[in-house]
Amino acid sequence: MSKFDFNPVEYKKKLLPLLKELRSASKLTPKTYHKIIRRHPKAKSELFSKSEVIAGLRQFNYPALIKKLQMKPIRTLSGVVPVTLLTKPYPCPGKCLYCPNDPHMPKSYLSKEPGAQRAGLNQFDPYHQIYTRLQTYYANGHPTDKVELIILGGTWSAYPQSYQLWFIKRCFDVLNDFQPGKTKKLPKIQTTSTATWTQLKKSQVTNETATTRCIGLSLETRPDFINQKQIINLRRLGCTKLQIGVQSLDNKILKLNLRGHTLKETKKAFQLLRLAGFKIQAHWMANLYGSTPQKDIQDFKKLFSQSDYRPDELKIYPTSLIATAPLMDYYHQGLWHPYTQAQLLKILTTILLAIPPYCRLTRMIRDFSAQDIVSGSKTSNLRQLVEKQVHKQGKSIQEIRFREIRHQRLNLKTLKLKIISYSTSIGQEKFLQFITPNNQIVAFLRLSLPTQKSFIKELQNSALIREIHVYGQALKIGETAQTQHLGLGTQLIDQAKAIAKKAGFKQLSVISAIGTKEYYRNRTFKDGQLYQHLKVD
Repeated sequence: MSKFDFNPVEYKKKLLPLLKELRSASKLTPKTYHKIIRRHPKAKSELFSKSEVIAGLRQFNYPALIKKLQMKPIRTLSGVVPVTLLTKPYPCPGKCLYCPNDPHMPKSYLSKEPGAQRAGLNQFDPYHQIYTRLQTYYANGHPTDKVELIILGGTWSAYPQSYQLWFIKRCFDVLNDFQPGKTKKLPKIQTTSTATWTQLKKSQVTNETATTRCIGLSLETRPDFINQKQIINLRRLGCTKLQIGVQSLDNKILKLNLRGHTLKETKKAFQLLRLAGFKIQAHWMANLYGSTPQKDIQDFKKLFSQSDYRPDELKIYPTSLIATAPLMDYYHQGLWHPYTQAQLLKILTTILLAIPPYCRLTRMIRDFSAQDIVSGSKTSNLRQLVEKQVHKQGKSIQEIRFREIRHQRLNLKTLKLKIISYSTSIGQEKFLQFITPNNQIVAFLRLSLPTQKSFIKELQNSALIREIHVYGQALKIGETAQTQHLGLGTQLIDQAKAIAKKAGFKQLSVISAIGTKEYYRNRTFKDGQLYQHLKVD
């Protein structure tokens, strides 16, 4: 029997005394919890697991205790449930020096990475990957109705369109089928199939009002695969965020590392993605072949000093040497070597302080197993060490993730609306944020005011909301708590409308995810072909 098949009713006589003692505990610390668990064993030599206790709390109506026992609450403290899944192994057009090649995984991913392990166990079937992940979230006490799908696997744009359509449709199918707390017989694993745009659209329409909705869809690709046609197809798939491998802002370094594109393609990709309203997550690498610590610091600062870039989110990947990467030959010849821990900490500490308040640093190191790394940093808590260094310097970190409100108590009356303006390659950007007196971020909205004409007809003469996010523990749709569902998003939209009108725009558009369309409809936005719109004149 798996943990998902546990029936609390069968253990009612043993569970109820346990649950009552948990409820009566004045302070439920991990130590107190384990003492109570041991006093109420499941069997003579077996204790109830935490997921079984949570199942009992749900069954016998102890909802207030679920959040106290929630495992890894930080997973959903950004307000959504992130589900990462991988596409199947497929040839990548890139020949990058640093990129490992595991034949059992899509290019650049390794079998021992946590997400890759889950994908491999499910033979890369998106239905099974998502279903088992949502079951785990639910068993550990998390709500599962607002899901952000993060689809990884090298260069998405290189996969055949038939595979893309099948993959995304199967993602929406599982979200439409998933019912929290109910186990079902999973369909047979599919390793490949086909789907049409019409079939995908049908699954998307169902998801607009489903119990489990897709409120964000992220894909990853290379800058040189971004063009107008590709972007329109990404929107038809339901994509709202694109991860692109910038890696370096130095053409010489790109060439030395056989990246296969130049800064011209990177700048064009940013421009087109901004015109289409996508959220942009850039990947940047330190310690590439031909670079130095000082060059890396100078290179990184260009990401935000130059209006051609300025990403919304960022992943920093110091180069790790993997045995299957072509870089191994350079390492053996003494042409490349990893930075020392001291050098790496200095670089990361410096560049962390260069990230502006409108950008979120999602990751600071790849999730490679230490066993896979031939040479390079194997420190798994690198981010923690870097943040500690910043504090020693008496400086403050401005990037979004560090400032998220998370589970702190909040007084809504003390919130302040702060607007940051900055220029981009297509016009002006307004970052609207509600912050606490100590600069913690509670909610934000990204508003684009383009001065260039969009290649997408329905966005012409339109200001564009690229993202709205309200922080705090993920909640069920309609449930109210500290920050979510208290109207902060609506207040931000009203501010965006006023700014757009003052700037002379006729309408305000939004790059909505499939599962957020109802949210915007309830705020009088009308459906377009690829976006939703609101008249502001």
